[in-house]
Amino acid sequence: MRVYISTYGCTMNQGDSEILRALVARRHELAAAPEQSDAVVVNSCAVVGFTERKVLREVRRHKLAGRRVILTGCLPGANPRAALASGADVVLPLQSIAEINSALEGRAVHIASPPAKPELPKLRHRGSAIAIVAISEGCLGACSYCATRFARGRLRSFPVESIVKEVEHALRQGYREVQLTSQDTAVYGRDISATLPELLNELVELPYEFRIRVGMMNPTYAREIFDGLLKAFESEKIYKFLHLPVQSGSDAVLRHMRRGYTVEEFLELVTEFRRRFPESTLSTDVIVGYPTESGEDFEETYTLVQEIKPEVLNITRFSPRPGTEAAKLRDLHDWIKKERSRRLTRLMREIGMERNRRYLGRRLRVLVTKRGKGSTLLARSDAYRQVVVNSGEIGKFAEVKIREIRPTYLIA
Repeated sequence: MRVYISTYGCTMNQGDSEILRALVARRHELAAAPEQSDAVVVNSCAVVGFTERKVLREVRRHKLAGRRVILTGCLPGANPRAALASGADVVLPLQSIAEINSALEGRAVHIASPPAKPELPKLRHRGSAIAIVAISEGCLGACSYCATRFARGRLRSFPVESIVKEVEHALRQGYREVQLTSQDTAVYGRDISATLPELLNELVELPYEFRIRVGMMNPTYAREIFDGLLKAFESEKIYKFLHLPVQSGSDAVLRHMRRGYTVEEFLELVTEFRRRFPESTLSTDVIVGYPTESGEDFEETYTLVQEIKPEVLNITRFSPRPGTEAAKLRDLHDWIKKERSRRLTRLMREIGMERNRRYLGRRLRVLVTKRGKGSTLLARSDAYRQVVVNSGEIGKFAEVKIREIRPTYLIA
């Protein structure tokens, strides 16, 4: 059977697709495009309604084309009613992805306990130097708007020794950027008497030249490990990259979201990180149009973004998700969400150009990670700035000179 795997969503989902590819390849042929396949595995995301609708349209499209469709990922757990009504031949919960071949072959699928992901095989992209490594699954949060926690469940941290073993295996294979992923990396180890700084200290001792990108962390839990985190980040093997979602610049909205921190507490973390690492990248997330967000609340968010000038801002328009507390509230008009999103997007283009001008004419050491558009390659500086280069070798470090800038990347 020829099988195509379609992936939506975050780095964790991309890592799950590496597991799916490895398992499927044991018994079937992987197809490069859905048109070349007999069956399609749709690894879904359910963070917002727009993505959910795209997933459901894709399922219907493949069914109309006569392909067998397996729907897995976050949607079956986050919105089981929509998943079961999708028309997919099999709806495979996340905890049962090890059963993918049974689902493809029409055999009985067992609803298993959550798999130990570091022990599952992975088939990574060979045209890239990036290895995605899950360190835990689930979270400790209770955010009012989030349905992903229904799909991923409560925190399950993977053992330090299993993670170190997986990273070392990837490094031996030639991968040189390790992306540590989780729903919240800051809570890693709280269920197994370990911490994220302890894990990082183990990983940087591996005798290879490589870089670690630490994934998203909730400010609530990041505060509790921040001193140890800053110390661990002093290693040259860790990108000076902080993904710290704020979600709103209004304390009133944050309270209703049940985020567990204040704007001031968020700012303290950002200020301290940038003080310790002036050459760094701050990435944050904002939800616009949350049901209780007034015009004044949004202006507080806009002012906060102006103040902190993040290098990366992920803007999401609020989308009510089934089963969440926020879905019971009266939604704002779409035009309000769109206008607020556009204002922040325009602001971020200005901030991006301002932040990137400091790099013009400078020389940077970068790691070439993967292919870009056309004949270009993509690389990352030690501060995790994206750099487009026109020559180099994937998986190798290079010295480059920045000659042009764009709002979201540099050109060398």
